[in-house]
Formats: sequence, structure tokens, C-alpha cells
Amino acid sequence: MAKAKKEKSDRSSGASLLAPTSAASIVAATVDYEQWLREQVHVVEADLRLKHRDMAGSLFAFLRATFYRWSQLWKEVCPDLTDAPRLLAVGDLDVENFGTWRDAEGRLVWGVNDFDEVAEMPYAVDLVRLVTSAIFAERENRLAIDAASAATVVLEGYLEFLQVDGKPFMLEESHAALREMALGAERDPVRFWQKLRALQPATPPKRIQRLLRKSLPDGTETIVFSHRIAGEGSLGRPRYVAVGSCNGGFVAREAKAWAPSAWGWPKGRPKEHAYSLRLLKRSVRQPDPYYAVEDGWVVRRLGPHCGRIGVAQFPKRDDKRLILRDMGQETANMHLATPDQKANVLSDLSARKRDWLLDAAQAMAHATREDWQSFRSSKLAEGT
Repeated sequence: MAKAKKEKSDRSSGASLLAPTSAASIVAATVDYEQWLREQVHVVEADLRLKHRDMAGSLFAFLRATFYRWSQLWKEVCPDLTDAPRLLAVGDLDVENFGTWRDAEGRLVWGVNDFDEVAEMPYAVDLVRLVTSAIFAERENRLAIDAASAATVVLEGYLEFLQVDGKPFMLEESHAALREMALGAERDPVRFWQKLRALQPATPPKRIQRLLRKSLPDGTETIVFSHRIAGEGSLGRPRYVAVGSCNGGFVAREAKAWAPSAWGWPKGRPKEHAYSLRLLKRSVRQPDPYYAVEDGWVVRRLGPHCGRIGVAQFPKRDDKRLILRDMGQETANMHLATPDQKANVLSDLSARKRDWLLDAAQAMAHATREDWQSFRSSKLAEGT
């Protein structure tokens, strides 16, 4: 009887803690999605096998690697959120999809780092996925914040910036905790360049070499191309790096194969539109002057302070609630790229129950954990 009451309560808040029943299995979904991906890009099979091993080894990595599955489960696990106002959303948002870059003035900026899965979807997708990732990061002893607190501060930050039309995160004179992450020991320039120059040499296709060379500053010499393994969700896509020397220092650019967002994949019609460019152009954001999508490739600058920030780099002594609040605010910055939906989102939020975000995140966490356990017992998890 207690279990039945719990399930009824969860459904009334827009989420069900029952394991999904109608969706295909995680193994079938993974096989089908990866076959579709092979039709979009030239997949690096060795990287795909590495992705499978990572997925089996960590629940947090599994979440980051399986947005295609998240988009498949969303309607079933969170039925009351499927009709929430739609806007340009990041999609595969998580606590490690944030980083820094330098703007045209050389100033350090913090915000969302990856835009592979941008599409038009319910605004709640980003919020629920962000809190779900915090739940998994906490359970793996990587993020000192409980689920209820994470949901509270993410939503507080989101509402605050949505109401005031947002503000870019400039780290030069403010945001001390974010600045400490950006300038931490793990991002030491000597260590960064040693690691980047030690990558396995590779020979990109001629057109990719031209893209990378064109993005490098004039006068760059001794350019070396290599293959880079990074991220989780994008593992398997070709990713090349060009490192050279310019005026006595190193410079680098990366090119990663672009593919449509997996948001539309469960319906068999992933969108071909470059939603990421629209989001970057319209959101409240200080631009990265070296980020571009060209000829089917995402090209960006790599540097000691230009890239993703992992949970391991979060300041040890600072209150993690402040960082999660910042992430909620930055999510609002992204969603303001669809300004005509601001009033609709605020109205929708005002009508929802107090714990809707926590309930939905816990429901998606439960469904994802069930998937992870199934995946770990499959042959795919062996990565062979």
C-alpha cells in the first residue's frame, strides 16, 4: 500500500519512479543510435568501444554519454513536463558541461561548454538533467551537495536570471569561486601543453587540415596534427587537434565532427538545423571568437583556460550550492535565446508544485540507474 501511494504521489508531481516499460532496452537503443550515427559521420570505432567501457564504469559517465536515451525516456518518465513551453535548450546539460574561454578582449568568461545536442525542447529538460547529474556526482563522492539542495539552488538561480534577462559570467573581477576553478592547478599551462603535445599523431582529411590551419593565427609554424579523445557523449565522432608555435608560444585548435541533435532521434527525424549557432548568437553570452561550425565540423580554440571544467576541479572548500546556483543562472542565459517564451516559462513555473524539479530529477535518475545496470551486464559494456 505504501508503495502504491508513493507512485501516485510521484505521478502527481510530473514524474514516476517506476522503471520505464514501453521504451526499448538501453542496449537496443544504443545499437540503433550508433548505427544512425554512422550514417551521419565517419565513426571512430575504437573511441566508441572506449565510450562503452566508460559507460559501464560510472553512472555519471553513463548519463553524460546517453542523451539519446534520455530523449527516449523523457516523455514516459516525466509525462507532465512534455508539454512545458519549448525553446532552444542545451539538451545534454550536466555539471561538467560548463567551462571557460577568452573573449575578443582576452577576458576570461564562464558558461556552457558544449552544444552538440541543442534543439527545440521543453525548457524543463535542461533543469531536470542538470539536477540529475548533480545527484549522480554526489553519489560518486565527487560533489558535496544533496539532491534537494541542488534542485532548490538550480531553480532559484534560473528564476533569478530569467526575471532580470540574464547576465554573462565575466570572471576578471567577480565570481571568485568560478575564477578559482578556471585558474586551478589542473589547468596549469605547462601541464596543459605537455598533455596536448603528447597526443597520438594523426593525419586528418585535407579539408579538415585546411579548416584547422585557417583558424590558427598568422605566422603559426611547426603545426602537428593529432587525434584527441575527450568528452563522453561525443566519443566516437572524429576529433582532431592542430598544435603549433606562434611568436614563442603554443597555440591549438580542435575540429570535431558535427551531427544533428539526438533529441529528435527517437521519432526517427532528428533535425538538421544548426540550432547551436542560433543559441550562441541569441543567448545572453559573451562570445568565444574562435568557436565556429563550418562544413560539418565544430572548430574551437584550445588553451589552458579554454575548455571544460570537471567536477574534480571544483574548489574543495567552497559551498557547492553557489556553483549550482551559477549553473542555474547560466541555464537561464541560454534559454533567453528564445525571448518570446520567457513569460510562458515563468507562468508554467508558477503553476508547478514546489518539489516538481526534485521529483522529476529523482525519477530520471531512477530510470537512468536501471538502464545503467542493464547496460553493465551486456556485451557492449566489455568494449570489445
